[in-house]
Amino acid sequence: MSELGKKVQLDWAKIGFKYHNTDYRFRAKWVNGEWDDGELIESSSITVSEGAPALHYAQQCFEGMKAQTAVDGRVLLFRPSLNAERMHRTAERLLMPPVSDSLFINAVEQAVRANYRWIPPFGSGASLYIRPMLIGVGENLGLRPAEEFEFRVFCSPVGPYYSEGGLGSISLAVSDYDRAAPQGTGSYKAGANYAAGLLATKDAVALGADEALYLDSRERRFIDEAGSANILVLMDNDKLVTPASSAILPSITRRSIMSLAEVDLNLRVEERAIDLREEFQNFAEMAACGTAAVLSPVKKVWFDGQWHPVGQSVKTPVMQTLYDKLVGIQSGILPDYSHWVHSVDL
Repeated sequence: MSELGKKVQLDWAKIGFKYHNTDYRFRAKWVNGEWDDGELIESSSITVSEGAPALHYAQQCFEGMKAQTAVDGRVLLFRPSLNAERMHRTAERLLMPPVSDSLFINAVEQAVRANYRWIPPFGSGASLYIRPMLIGVGENLGLRPAEEFEFRVFCSPVGPYYSEGGLGSISLAVSDYDRAAPQGTGSYKAGANYAAGLLATKDAVALGADEALYLDSRERRFIDEAGSANILVLMDNDKLVTPASSAILPSITRRSIMSLAEVDLNLRVEERAIDLREEFQNFAEMAACGTAAVLSPVKKVWFDGQWHPVGQSVKTPVMQTLYDKLVGIQSGILPDYSHWVHSVDL
């Protein structure tokens, strides 16, 4: 085995969800109206002009993905074509040159392969987080799109997003702030959406919550999403419901879980507006879901000046079953009947 292939010695159970500077990252540039072929580079720094639109006007977007080590040693990605599709959609909304599916998948595979020694082993509870990002660079001053762009993919080994890890329960606090307007950029994975949420998260943590929970900006009645995750609710009639809103990010994890619930668990599923105050007493289970959060049950929610526990009766833990199925497919333990996992050639 080459030096590159020797695994980094880390305490995988304690690495947390934070940045680790790995060996390589992929970089491609858009100049004169086209993308170059791209290349692997070692430097983690990005040098841009002080006039770059990414700095002044937030002309930038990103994706979040994970690579897992399967029980048989394969390295697996989960539905990467949907990440490519979502970045393409966001790029068009922000007047950025879309990254083709082939360039996106090739870049991710190259970055994962080059950082093989940083991929946590099977059963460690950790994974290799992958961050594709697209930014407007070049020299600019007026409010107009950049003339040059950089597409980059870097990786970092991570543990669970929330401190409890695994399927540990979390708490959410309804924010006084709006995450996004109904016809704004809330349904796109644009960096500016997250910067605007930092204060909401800070306030939620001050209340003892793990994360902020946003309501719709028009009536402040209906659940939108959490600060970094979508929301799922199992009603006491055994129907799995998720918010329908033009202001939330279309989560790949949420889409997959809803499919598993309907096909594998034979649950009734529905995407509709969820009135927090009117329907909370009917919540049997609630969870936050996303690439980072995976599937994290919500034990209580802060709203109207007090904490409200989720679920008033003993129920079969559906979220646990869905978590086991999702993680089982992502790690190669369970059969992948829907062909969701993508194996990286090493």
